[in-house]
Amino acid sequence: MSIASFNQSNPEEVKKALLSCCTSQKWATKLMSSFPFQSEKDITDRALSIWYDECGPEDYLEAFAHHPQIGDVQSLQVKFAGNEQAGISAATNEIIETLSEKNKAYQNKFGFIFIVCATGRSAEEMLNLLQDRLKNTREVEIQIAMGEQMKITILRLQKIIPSADWNFLKTSQITTHVLDTSIGKPGQNISIRLQMTGLNGWQTIAQGITNPDGRLTDLLPPNRILDAGNYNIVFDTDVYFKTQDIKGFYPEVNIQFTVSDDAHYHVPLLINPFGYSTYRGS
Repeated sequence: MSIASFNQSNPEEVKKALLSCCTSQKWATKLMSSFPFQSEKDITDRALSIWYDECGPEDYLEAFAHHPQIGDVQSLQVKFAGNEQAGISAATNEIIETLSEKNKAYQNKFGFIFIVCATGRSAEEMLNLLQDRLKNTREVEIQIAMGEQMKITILRLQKIIPSADWNFLKTSQITTHVLDTSIGKPGQNISIRLQMTGLNGWQTIAQGITNPDGRLTDLLPPNRILDAGNYNIVFDTDVYFKTQDIKGFYPEVNIQFTVSDDAHYHVPLLINPFGYSTYRGS
């Protein structure tokens, strides 16, 4: 289906399709006010602006609540074999069992299931990220999960309009890459938080973990543009070095930087147990 044929669909069917992407009634209703859509970019831009600027915690929780309930080993195996979680299909029984245990702990703590866009993530990355996010407060988790929900929503929009031209979609506005200069290899499985200034100091708005290449390229949903201002990236170097039985000097690295426009900002980190450096990359 193309965007043109999607626009010719019955409005009730269109809204039903939008709700299959994100089950927030407010989000879908407001998005329908722009139907028929001018282009693929139009529907994406409206989806993003409504989610971030017009929806609130109650709308986010409504969307979270309609995700399939998971937690037992069997349901995890079924879910992780799906298209959106294809990267975890090769998980071992041990990892699946641990994921089951941690998913239950997450839901018990926060009152909603673990929301994450798992595309391309390995089982180890998923488990490490889940365990790391369990340390957050509920308020922080809602902020992180709503961003993950929008990543999932954009993927689902592409699926309901598969013949549309989605080439305009850009990667996360903020990306990073960690290189461990002490061994000359990428820094894998490093937890990273993106923060903005809030009323009580730095507030985490996104969280991820570096892949086997030491990269994190999906902190933010595609085409999500941050407001101009100061931001902070926190690298959990303590856990990274401890997994290698190395006593590092810096428990974490904080890199503050300024966003001034809609350009792509790449913030790499060169790290070793006793020093680090950074620069603006491309």
